[in-house]
Amino acid sequence: MTRLLVSRIGQAAVVLLLAFTASFLLLQALPGDAILIKYQNPEMGLTPEQIAEIRVLYGADAPIWAQYGNTLWNFLQGSFGYSVQAGVPVNALLATNLPPTLRLASLGLVFAVLIAGVLAFAATLAPFAWLRNLLQSLPALMISVPVFWLGIMLIQIFSFRLRLVPIINPSEFQALILPVATLALPIAAPLAQILIRSLDEVQTQPFVSVARAKGASRPWVLWHHVLRNALLPVLTIAGVLFGELLAGAVVTETVFGINGLGRVTEQAVSYQDTAVLQAIVILAAVGFVLINLVVDLVAPLIDARLKNPVGASA
Repeated sequence: MTRLLVSRIGQAAVVLLLAFTASFLLLQALPGDAILIKYQNPEMGLTPEQIAEIRVLYGADAPIWAQYGNTLWNFLQGSFGYSVQAGVPVNALLATNLPPTLRLASLGLVFAVLIAGVLAFAATLAPFAWLRNLLQSLPALMISVPVFWLGIMLIQIFSFRLRLVPIINPSEFQALILPVATLALPIAAPLAQILIRSLDEVQTQPFVSVARAKGASRPWVLWHHVLRNALLPVLTIAGVLFGELLAGAVVTETVFGINGLGRVTEQAVSYQDTAVLQAIVILAAVGFVLINLVVDLVAPLIDARLKNPVGASA
């Protein structure tokens, strides 16, 4: 297990370095300049010499290799630089806006798993073929719906039509209902598809027939024997889908007016605030790596067949 952990940490470091390098080069290749966008505004009345001094202060006049080295060194020290548009350290922006996004993404993932489980169990235990086919087709419909459209429709239906969820002066709980649903439904779709397929495959195994022959009911066998063996593919894809949660949070926070990383990302893209964008990319990469590391460590606890290779490498 120790060797597995060290190996995964090494792989994570490589992934983060590649993500940092790729994002740095892509952001440097973007046309335009955040400093010029802000300080060349005629209303500010700055001379070219003053703008040049500001570029020196931000390090924007240095060669690209020097900017890369300085930015990487600062990131390793936990400093993400300064936001040109906000005029504050990027760390301060993240400290203010990261918690709402993490809460939204975490709740979205939890509810996506719950929705996927309910849908998969209902489809597997459906007594009629037409009902089973209908339930199995729902994930394809859910995954094809754009996030922004889904958010707008939920507002129209549950806030304006049914008046169940207020959007003006809602409580903290009420303010999360529709955004979490908007995030969870598209993520639940692939999870449900994989879980349904995995449940069907595991149910063909001999141990399931033995359990049924002993008189156990189908729901009991499904819950106590089949589910655990069918969870591993779902757990794996759930880690991969974490990136989709963050991407969906950008759109969802914009639709619902939530102050989080989504709004910060939208503003940073508009003003080409590369320091902010670079920090958000690295944060997303760190989250992706951590969740996949947890998945790798939890997988042997779910599927006992994976313990032997892990034990052999320890």
